[in-house]
Amino acid sequence: MEFLAQLQGRDPDELRMELETAGQELPVDSILVVEILTRIEERYGIAIRADAEAARSTRSVYTFAGTVLQAIKERQQS
Repeated sequence: MEFLAQLQGRDPDELRMELETAGQELPVDSILVVEILTRIEERYGIAIRADAEAARSTRSVYTFAGTVLQAIKERQQS
C-alpha cells in the first residue's frame, strides 16, 4: 500500500480506505505493477516468481499481500 500510495502521490491511509470501500481490486496497470514489484523485491530482498499465479495475485490487494508474505517467508526459511 505504501509503494502504491507513493507512486500515485497519495496518502497511504486514504488509499487503503478507498480500496476497502470499493473492493479488493488493485487500481494499477502492468507498468505500475512492475514498479511496485521492483520496489518490494529491493526493500525485502525477495524475488516474486514471474508465473501465472503471481500475475493473478496482482489483481487483488489481499492476494498480492499474501504473495509478498509468502515470498518473505520462503526467504527467511532459506
